[in-house]
Amino acid sequence: MVGRKRGFDRDDVLDQVTRAFWRNGFQATSVADLTGTTGVNPPSLYAAFGDKRTLFAEAVSRYQATYGAFTKRALEEEPTARHAVERILNEAAIEYTTPERPKGCLILSSPELHDLRDQARQAFEAKIRHDVATGALPAGADAHRLALFVAATVRGMSSLARDGATREELRDVARTALSAWPAPVP
Repeated sequence: MVGRKRGFDRDDVLDQVTRAFWRNGFQATSVADLTGTTGVNPPSLYAAFGDKRTLFAEAVSRYQATYGAFTKRALEEEPTARHAVERILNEAAIEYTTPERPKGCLILSSPELHDLRDQARQAFEAKIRHDVATGALPAGADAHRLALFVAATVRGMSSLARDGATREELRDVARTALSAWPAPVP
């Protein structure tokens, strides 16, 4: 017996679900909200994605691979921590205020995602430590403290965007944060 064809585009539904969790968070988003947003009935939603927690995990993965991928790209592509942080903060100002999307960052606004936030901070710290080790930053630069500063700045920018801050206001935050960055070693 051939299985019945699904009556919806899985990727489109996953994007709608991702945006719903992004907008409201895991706890505040009910299955009824998800079915109302997507137009997919609960049995079909469960059959395609599993329970709410599994669906949230898949939505988070999708967010990381699409809307939130700019952070990982900057850390991988930029030659120094300073360049990566500058790019991340400037792109965050754009990404967190794009009109047709929920504001801010799904990862930063979801209490359940502490481990992912800590992994991001560790990635910042590793990039900074590399710069200290190679002499791009002064030997006395505190990689842990700088990584916490970057993480707090990005998280603050996400919160400000969710509260209605404009793109230009977030760019001002980015410029101010970068002014506190240690001078590179000549």
